[in-house]
Amino acid sequence: MTHPSVAKLQALVRIPTVSHRDPDLIDVAAFDEFVAELARQFPMLHKRLELTRVDTHGLLFHWVGRSRPGSAQKPVVLMAHLDVVPVEEDASWQHPPFGAEIHDGAVWGRGTLDDKGELVAICVAVENLLELGFTPEQDVWLSFGCNEEVSGTSAGLAVEELRRRGVEPWFVIDEGGAIASEAFPGVSAPVGVVGVTEKGVTSLELRVDGRGGHASTPRRNGPTVRLAKALTKLDRHHMAASVPEPTIELLRRMAPHAPRALRPLMANADKMRPVLTRALIAAGAEPAAMTRTTFAITTLSGSPALNVIASTAKAGVNIRIMVGDTVAGVLEHVRKTIGDDQVQVTVVEQNEPSPVSPYDDEAFGLIESTITEVFPDAIPAPYVMMAATDSRFFTEICPRVYRFAPFRMTKAQRESIHSYDEHLGVDAFVDGVHWYQRLIERIPQ
Repeated sequence: MTHPSVAKLQALVRIPTVSHRDPDLIDVAAFDEFVAELARQFPMLHKRLELTRVDTHGLLFHWVGRSRPGSAQKPVVLMAHLDVVPVEEDASWQHPPFGAEIHDGAVWGRGTLDDKGELVAICVAVENLLELGFTPEQDVWLSFGCNEEVSGTSAGLAVEELRRRGVEPWFVIDEGGAIASEAFPGVSAPVGVVGVTEKGVTSLELRVDGRGGHASTPRRNGPTVRLAKALTKLDRHHMAASVPEPTIELLRRMAPHAPRALRPLMANADKMRPVLTRALIAAGAEPAAMTRTTFAITTLSGSPALNVIASTAKAGVNIRIMVGDTVAGVLEHVRKTIGDDQVQVTVVEQNEPSPVSPYDDEAFGLIESTITEVFPDAIPAPYVMMAATDSRFFTEICPRVYRFAPFRMTKAQRESIHSYDEHLGVDAFVDGVHWYQRLIERIPQ
């Protein structure tokens, strides 16, 4: 028999809350429906917690804790987002992306992992505790953004609201790491990776203009060729790689579980950074991204017809900036690597890497010990998150911002995020609810 909370997840995954950068493409009715359905699924949460609407459909709930003025106040913020990325029409989903069907012990659908699974798990945990008459030791805030997938404004506005109220969170937890299996070659134990920082996100448009014309009389080095050369150079020439401190600690914690030949290298990672850097780069795309700033060529446009030479060729480049690198350094690398003044480089968006949150204090210790309690086979460890989250805005008001989804995820599941066949195991979801519930219960005075 399926756990009753799973039906709540299914109901919300079925609502296509797809984000778009163009507001005219957004299905506002779907977002309205989601907010209304959330209230139907979690009546006690909506009755007992104060709700502030943020932006168009962002939600900020306040659960008043036992702490009183004059005592040590350590409010906690639990985050998630209700929007999802679009589904490509020709993507080969095994099951309908908004069907939320259960197959092979999992709920299949867009948003199960990113990020409605977390949102619903948080709400189920809070609802369960309310039904038990539980009150947390500290104030708990639930911040649910509505446009995270397009780097929207809802998270920033939530931060403004908390700042206006004088709220200084003890720690913040948003999406991010997971109980990840197959996380590192040779390490069989799952790793409970908690993002203590995240890469900065910068997007560029590369553009080349030219005369264009009839395809029967092509000129050498036209806009599309010039752009292709620039992209090839950018793909081949990487920025310098290194291993930041959180990655060193991650490797140190995994060392006892690694193949015997790798244990000394990982256990003494801080003394062997050059060797480790090369090893991670050789281990595949996921480990390599832990060592350096990455450049992904994502969009391309040129001629509107096969027999027309493009007068303008454009490409979008999404860059994830490593801790220790900067936006200015990235732009210098791009222009120097391309080495062609006719390739125009325009910054579409830019964000520096987030500050590194502590992973040796009480707040991280609470997260770590809760991972160990609920997932005793997992190795809890800090890491540098490669993707961007709404939590980066909260670094303005909180020095302890963490990124962790309490769900078991295989490598295939992690690869399905923003792709096809996204799915969350039913048992994994129930464990995630338990994790949030225990975290809230264990918040100290």
